[in-house]
Amino acid sequence: MRPGVHVRHASSSDLEELVDLCLQARAESGVGRQLCSDDRERLRDQLSALGSVRDGVVLVATCDGEAAGLALCRLMGPGLLSDASVLSLDAVYVRPQSRRRGLGHAMLQAAAELADATGASDVCAAPLPGSRGMQRFLARLGFAPAAAHRVVSTSALHRRLALDAPAPTRRAGARGLEDLIERRRRARAHAAGDDDGVARQAGASMSMQVSRAVHNRRPSSSSTTTS
Repeated sequence: MRPGVHVRHASSSDLEELVDLCLQARAESGVGRQLCSDDRERLRDQLSALGSVRDGVVLVATCDGEAAGLALCRLMGPGLLSDASVLSLDAVYVRPQSRRRGLGHAMLQAAAELADATGASDVCAAPLPGSRGMQRFLARLGFAPAAAHRVVSTSALHRRLALDAPAPTRRAGARGLEDLIERRRRARAHAAGDDDGVARQAGASMSMQVSRAVHNRRPSSSSTTTS
């Protein structure tokens, strides 16, 4: 560590300077919205919350007594899918006028010591797209690609989900039940049709028999009187 460069855990007295550093990093980044909010009050609350939780760490790097860099860290795990603990570097930033003086190296040294102290097996970082300087810095210290992060706004995700929704499909079991009901309905309709045909045939036969009886009936004898 070079003379005049120091790294320590941030305190409440560093809060305003840390907010200034976050806003400076946001303005410098091409994807500032993904980095942090531009609301000072919200940033102040978020930094306070991170520094107060057990697994959160806020490191501040000073150069000649002034806050010139920060590192935001979280201890993650063990979890459901892994029994290993990991120290996550959510953000590492050094103001432009204080670069090339060893502040980034000093903060990573403090992060490595923190990982040792907490039993973290790995240190991971997710630099923002386009931050070539940070990419080269991490690669020089041995950080290798491990995963790709993607981001989408909530409103855009809702729109894409609506457009990409699969067509509704019927379950095989439900379709089979519908087919069975339809076959039974047709069988009942067919049976009802047969019954109607038999009734019509019976009615026609009875009418024919009645007609024959009327036709073949002998005329009645006439009554005569003799004088």
